[in-house]
Amino acid sequence: MKYLFVVQGEGRGHFTQTLSLKAMLERNGHTVEAVLVGSSAKRSLPDFFTQKIDTEIIRFQSPNFLPTPKGKGSPLLISILYNVILLPVYIQSVLKIRRTIEEKQPDVVINFYELLCGITYGVFNPRVPMINVAHQYYFLTPAFQYTGKNKSQFRLLNFYSRVTAMNASKIMALSFREEDSSDGKIVIVPPLLRKELINHKVKKGNYIHGYMLNSGYAKELTRWSEFNLYEKLHFFWDKKNVDKTVELTARLTMHALDDTLFLEYMAGCKGYATTGGFESVCEAMYLQKPVLMVPTHIEQECNVIDAMNSNAGVTDNQFNLYALLEFIPKYNRTLEFRYWVHTAESVFLYELTQMETQSSNILSVL
Repeated sequence: MKYLFVVQGEGRGHFTQTLSLKAMLERNGHTVEAVLVGSSAKRSLPDFFTQKIDTEIIRFQSPNFLPTPKGKGSPLLISILYNVILLPVYIQSVLKIRRTIEEKQPDVVINFYELLCGITYGVFNPRVPMINVAHQYYFLTPAFQYTGKNKSQFRLLNFYSRVTAMNASKIMALSFREEDSSDGKIVIVPPLLRKELINHKVKKGNYIHGYMLNSGYAKELTRWSEFNLYEKLHFFWDKKNVDKTVELTARLTMHALDDTLFLEYMAGCKGYATTGGFESVCEAMYLQKPVLMVPTHIEQECNVIDAMNSNAGVTDNQFNLYALLEFIPKYNRTLEFRYWVHTAESVFLYELTQMETQSSNILSVL
């Protein structure tokens, strides 16, 4: 079968999922004709993705969240106003997605949580079926119970998720755990982890590894490191116009995003700190590394609630590495998550090749 991928271009999670699924499909005789990537002026595509995807990349401008002045979170109102101004640009992007589907003639479009792909199907409903893949769809199922205080933002997040999946033929909700879904359109599936991670040898190191989507947290880490010079820290960020390696203190090293190096440091760390992205938490869980999660927005908050239910680690509202260091001796290593991940290939191949030909509007189903 021929597939066309459409990817939300923020963070590293959707990119690594794209690489994993492409490799999985190609191992089993299928092809990926092209990858459409929604991007903004702020974000550039990471080198590990552009170097490894090995197929045509078609970029278009897509709505994105703006960081706060400190580069930490995403102020919702400012982001909405910013994206409203760019509405004419986004209309052209929707037309580009539609045109690419018509030109490439895939058997299936796979949407990795890209809003404009959902709008394309909501407005034009192309004949090619669309399957959506993301962890965010798990929040639409009865299996997830939101326990936080930002209930209006949670409802808005779920509305956003529904829009990304308008007229979807199927929704594949990535999950930390194997669970039944009571909705026939949403299928709960394992995470898409790369073979490089699964085959990586785990080592026992004496440093803390980390990843931050927004670079504003670097100042917090610098202050912490200056008072804790006995702890070696290796963190990754996506800050522009800096060297690949930056020494912020004698014991804090910041690295530009590099897929191979990231996994190398993950495999050898004693603990992992992150802003709460689903993919890297899964990688830490697979390598049995305790995690500190610092969510910066509602989506990451939901990821953290879900990860805590799987005993992945601890959470805080800042990079409080003391909390991680205190948790490390208490961390309980199990193989349950690994067994779940190892079923991914058979589950995805079945779900992506056995599908109904007629789609229905997901807004009317959920």
